[in-house]
Amino acid sequence: MTLPLFSRQPPTRRQLLQATGLGSALGLLPAWARSAPAGGIAHPDHDPFTLGVASGDPQPDNVLLWTRLTPPAHWLGQADAPQLSALTVRWELAHDPGFRRIAASGQAQALPEWGHAVHVQVNGLAAGRSYFYRFMQGNATSTTGRCCTAPAPGATVQRLRLAFASCQRWEHGHYAAWRSVVQDQPDLVLFLGDYIYEYAQPAKTEGLARPQPLPTARTLQDYRDRYALHKSDPLLQAAHAQCNWSVIWDDHEVENDYAADQGLGEATAFLARRMAAWQAFYENMPLRAGALQRSMQGLQLYRSLHWGSLARFHLLDGRQYRSPQACRTPGKADSGSVHADRCPELFAPARSFLGREQEAWLGRQLQADSRHRAEAARWSVVAQTTLFTARRRPSGAQSTDSWDGYPAARQRLTRQIADAAPHNSVLLGGDIHQNYVCAVPTLADRPLDKDNPVLASEFCGTSISSRSGTTQDKVDALRAHNPQVLLARCEERGYSLVDITPQTLRTQLRAVADPLSADSPVYTLAQFVVESGKAGPVAA
Repeated sequence: MTLPLFSRQPPTRRQLLQATGLGSALGLLPAWARSAPAGGIAHPDHDPFTLGVASGDPQPDNVLLWTRLTPPAHWLGQADAPQLSALTVRWELAHDPGFRRIAASGQAQALPEWGHAVHVQVNGLAAGRSYFYRFMQGNATSTTGRCCTAPAPGATVQRLRLAFASCQRWEHGHYAAWRSVVQDQPDLVLFLGDYIYEYAQPAKTEGLARPQPLPTARTLQDYRDRYALHKSDPLLQAAHAQCNWSVIWDDHEVENDYAADQGLGEATAFLARRMAAWQAFYENMPLRAGALQRSMQGLQLYRSLHWGSLARFHLLDGRQYRSPQACRTPGKADSGSVHADRCPELFAPARSFLGREQEAWLGRQLQADSRHRAEAARWSVVAQTTLFTARRRPSGAQSTDSWDGYPAARQRLTRQIADAAPHNSVLLGGDIHQNYVCAVPTLADRPLDKDNPVLASEFCGTSISSRSGTTQDKVDALRAHNPQVLLARCEERGYSLVDITPQTLRTQLRAVADPLSADSPVYTLAQFVVESGKAGPVAA
């Protein structure tokens, strides 16, 4: 059925489920996983694989495979829905999509206390190889996914194609961008945060792409439901099945603008909410068990990935360890911006975006990328959550939640890059729902000039679907005030496609023509190239 978004009568829950396709037995959104009581379903007679499959960080000798089992879709939203008991899942990894040449196989347990998620690490594989995988439970078989191992350390690699993306609020748009990603056939997807949004649907539904029935997420069950909603999208599932994904989080996986242990309301309640959100993130992402090494007092998400001699990627966690936003009242929402002359805390040297331990770790990784080391990769890529480049505003206001709110920490990172001197340094980001292409100067908070040369290139991508909340006129005025910003666009949704060779790093900004259409075409908004040995992007 089609639910009129301008109806005077608010839709019922049943109408919402039907309108999103969730009420159908063949609907794409699975039922919500809950802890199974005694007497739960021991051997489901339905297809439990409606969340799809995924593979995680590529390593030279192993792959990480993921799925999560769910109850029947037609029980969605019903209080008396039957629950799954612990289940045994079979898996296969093959050299071919027909699974005639099996490379490895085995079994894993899908446990109710972990939302019936399955994380399987398959070891002993050959480097630089493609594989196909699937899961089986009872008579049900999942869709087939494709994954790969990374090239061997130091191996000569001539090409890597990756897509990076962030911010996919369900109501704001369809996921047409993911169809285009599948067609692009990348080797790797980097997802840079805001995989879900914790909000309930806005009271005003005008202009929304599709409704959703879920309340604001606060409990473990709420967050599991939210991932089920987002993962019900067939285009997102297809992108996961296409290739390996490497994921980090931002704020909406928990709560807007949270910072470490600082959130809204009473502290104990926020920490319980954060713990529930973190567990749901692990359950629903293709992460290795090593991410749990902090005994669920946190997740180990910052890490480096190697792609032979071509590239190293340093994925950062910009939420778990950061200092609270400057001049923020504990328990209250962040203001979003401050006037620098009214908030001296903004410039306090001790404040950190990454936390001191992660800062030190990143410094060591960048030193390993130094051009003075024979084994250094050609491209050193820092993948993190938001815009790194400084934006000086004519009004004097300064953003508090991006790197602009942590100027001393930003300068420490640019100093680390300058001291390490990789062959080529590139930063990737998301979060702000806008496309930015920037030349990062050595002194990050000062304008580019002959005494402050370009140090690195930055590509900050727009959202998959989330609205920007600003206008192009405002963005144009901001760009005019910041010569280090080469491109700034707020009106497009989409992703970025990056082709890396030893000689160049070419980035296409891919834009969705109509975010409100699931069948929207996708076009190239702009292209930029970074030539090896020449810091800074150039329009292509």
